[in-house]
Amino acid sequence: MTPPIEAVWRLEATHLIGALLRAGADLALAEDCVQDALVAAMQRWPSEGWPERPGAWLMTVAKHRLLDRMRHAQMAAREQQALGDDADARAAHVAPDPLDLLLANEADQVGDDALRLMFIACHPKLAREAQWALTLRLVAGLSVAEIARALFAKEATIAQRITRAKAQLAGEPFELPPPPERAARLDAVCTVLYLMFNEGYVASSGVEWTRPTLCHEALRLARHLAALLPTEAEAQALQALMELQASRLPARTDAQGRPVLLMDQDRRRWDRLLVRRGLAALERSHRLTALKSRGPGALALQAELAAVHARATRVEDTDWSELLRIYDALLVLQPSPVVALNRAVALSHAVGPAQALPLMEALPLAGYPWWASARADLLQRLDRIEDAREALRQAIAWTGNERDRVLLLERLGRM
Repeated sequence: MTPPIEAVWRLEATHLIGALLRAGADLALAEDCVQDALVAAMQRWPSEGWPERPGAWLMTVAKHRLLDRMRHAQMAAREQQALGDDADARAAHVAPDPLDLLLANEADQVGDDALRLMFIACHPKLAREAQWALTLRLVAGLSVAEIARALFAKEATIAQRITRAKAQLAGEPFELPPPPERAARLDAVCTVLYLMFNEGYVASSGVEWTRPTLCHEALRLARHLAALLPTEAEAQALQALMELQASRLPARTDAQGRPVLLMDQDRRRWDRLLVRRGLAALERSHRLTALKSRGPGALALQAELAAVHARATRVEDTDWSELLRIYDALLVLQPSPVVALNRAVALSHAVGPAQALPLMEALPLAGYPWWASARADLLQRLDRIEDAREALRQAIAWTGNERDRVLLLERLGRM
């Protein structure tokens, strides 16, 4: 697939699948028709020229493929009916015209194909990990390798989860669940949206350090979700977290596109509008949490972490003790090695690198480049330069992103 067609495909695939599902296709049929449209584009666009509206072109072809298959299936079904059936009996069993389905206005309060597809794919019939993998594949368009890195799993495991999830959902109506069931699926939808955002914020592979288009799509969906569920504290917290982190995107790379880490960023380049929107969403989350007399959830705590950084106009103003307090609370709700790694970084600044290093080295994060990179930073601050160099070499060997590799090589050179 050529890069331009791949870029269009990433943007449009979710919308195409969602539209065909709403038109009456099951998941397998929708994917087949969308793949047919992609093949047609790869065959025709290079020779015939690009259409003025590539997304609309793909949608038209995919709908025609679906229409052909549905009409063929209806004709086959009708031919199997007993010739002696009377006209009334035949009419009662004839399926609606696929063209009517395709043109029907099925607008509902969700109002977004990608978000609708997320609620559908996060089906309670599936294990949580399978929900995440299937939704990241269908909605975010991530590759199996990217999903595996996001979920700290093997590629073969993720591929199996996606295949099994599709098999488990075979025969299930791919339709939007009623509001009470949506609330039950909210946690999984929020998790998938944040994983999608993270892949855009720090690309796990490729030649670019960030994928802003993926970040902005995840943020768009998070805003839509927060508007759809104004009384759900975690939906507001998810929007707050993404707004605050997205505010740093302009400062995360320099004029040459090279990565700039948080501690080195020019905070004047942070998007203050997004900071204000994020802090406002976090305040809404706090009010909703207080109304229900319960503590903040994991997303709210992560948004609070981002807010501490957002309020510090200079890196020297960062309240590391407050960050450490929030990480302690987050570890209770989300006891993961990555959270523990970030807590160790906060501890190194609040107390000192000597206290943080043993905790960091005990984490089961071999193969995770940012663990090795953070460990190198602590070792360097402790004047263990050769050990720091070796840790950076590990990080370089483990990273799959070209920009990360260049950044780490430059750090190694400066040692």
